[in-house]
Amino acid sequence: MAKAVGLLVALFALWLALSGYFKPLLLTLGVLSCLFTVFLAFRMKLLDDEAVPIQLRPSLLLYWGWLGGEIFKSAVAVCRIILSRDMPVSQNLVAVDCPPKTEMGHVIFANSITLTPGTITVEAGNGKFLVQSLTDEGARPEGFAEMGRRVAHIEGR
Repeated sequence: MAKAVGLLVALFALWLALSGYFKPLLLTLGVLSCLFTVFLAFRMKLLDDEAVPIQLRPSLLLYWGWLGGEIFKSAVAVCRIILSRDMPVSQNLVAVDCPPKTEMGHVIFANSITLTPGTITVEAGNGKFLVQSLTDEGARPEGFAEMGRRVAHIEGR
């Protein structure tokens, strides 16, 4: 039941964000369409850990806030590199351990690395990610370890 409620809230929040309508009739139709979608998912037995892997928890919202700050800091660092005269770029490929254990944790971790300017997850497999970094500073294992620890915390471990 908690997964159904979490999915309903997430679907309605997405519907509201994408539609932008706040009129009572349209809000009612939005809620009804989300309820119908959750009902269908429930009848089809799709409300499992794969379909609704992460319930809405404060740790997820805190992670998004932290990740936003990291993206901003990385964007500033990449802008400094681009705007400097000598462009101190030293591209690296580094193997990064993946602390999250679930598939969703792997996806969140890999996408978080790729969202951060100056790094891209190139390959995933065997509990490790191959990450390309724009600079030596961006390839430090401490940053990836902190991100992995936070993603593992979201998983509830």
